[in-house]
Amino acid sequence: MSRDAEKLIEAMSKAGYRITQPRRIIVSVLVETGAHISADTLVDLVREKDHSIGRTTIYRTLDLLGELGFVNAVYQGTGAAHYVLMKSDGHHYLICDRCHDVVEFNECLGGDMVEDICQRFGFSLRNHLLEIHGICRNCS
Repeated sequence: MSRDAEKLIEAMSKAGYRITQPRRIIVSVLVETGAHISADTLVDLVREKDHSIGRTTIYRTLDLLGELGFVNAVYQGTGAAHYVLMKSDGHHYLICDRCHDVVEFNECLGGDMVEDICQRFGFSLRNHLLEIHGICRNCS
């Protein structure tokens, strides 16, 4: 299991959740993908590792990771949510509304602005997600 997966498992444990073998496998697969993944794709990949892990267990683990702020559901106009691991510096995406291509970029455009908004509304920032929707170069 990777160091990032171990960190997630440790944080889940510190939050009071039991760490079962299925949860370990789900977290490990999620971290291995490193990008957007639909729940259905995650189910397929997890079942390649252990076919006995049920769809409900996978969905509940995704919900738990979401509640803890470790994953976020991203809707890209395709109907199905894609789950992304949240990094400490946030996630930033350009999403084409025609072909649904997604470009992730690392430059944080909202750093101070995000902190200012949180401070103004008395909001404790855990992470942020920025999606910019438009039409990509190929579809223009």
